[in-house]
Amino acid sequence: MEEASLSALWWAVIASGLYHGVNPGMGWPLAVSAALMEQRALALPRALLLLAVGHLAAMLVILLPFSAMITLVSLEREIRIGAACLVIGMGLYLLIADRHPRFLARISPAKLGLWSFLVAIAHGAGLMLVPIYLGICAMEQGAGHAAAGTLMGADLRMALLVAAVHTLAMALAGGLLAIGVYFWLGLRFLQKAWFNLDRVWAASLVFVGLFALVLALRS
Repeated sequence: MEEASLSALWWAVIASGLYHGVNPGMGWPLAVSAALMEQRALALPRALLLLAVGHLAAMLVILLPFSAMITLVSLEREIRIGAACLVIGMGLYLLIADRHPRFLARISPAKLGLWSFLVAIAHGAGLMLVPIYLGICAMEQGAGHAAAGTLMGADLRMALLVAAVHTLAMALAGGLLAIGVYFWLGLRFLQKAWFNLDRVWAASLVFVGLFALVLALRS
């Protein structure tokens, strides 16, 4: 049962990455736009790389503080419950206040890495990973009597791994869409088939938070 739960959490890391990559709000249309404006195919992978680097940085900024907090083994369950409630709260907030932060529109298109970092923070993309990450750590640790230094090292490596796997899935999904639009579908596709996932995004935060809360309460 525990192995199945651990596997489900890792699939959640990958699925959330794929979901973030497919969501146009995470920036893959900007990569297409950059390549079209420069009229060079090589601009596409460069833009996608910048978006991925920014997204990875945002994941780590959120996850790394929790990698230190989880060394408080006696409060591990409370931390997981608190993180789950934080994610649920963020999802509910985005459902109510569905406007995009205005400061994101003021960032130059040339600064894709910075834009990707800030949009992932503003939309709670990193928060979505927190309860999943904490659940993985709780199941992987097993030994609650390990020294704090050992736990912190293990949790730091896990935070890096979770962020990397998630970002790789995100870059793969967004990259495939961007390549398809640039080489075959064209800009007309973006104009006619643009899809807005803001509501789905907010609802998914609530879902992930509730899923993590149930796991934490059952532990």
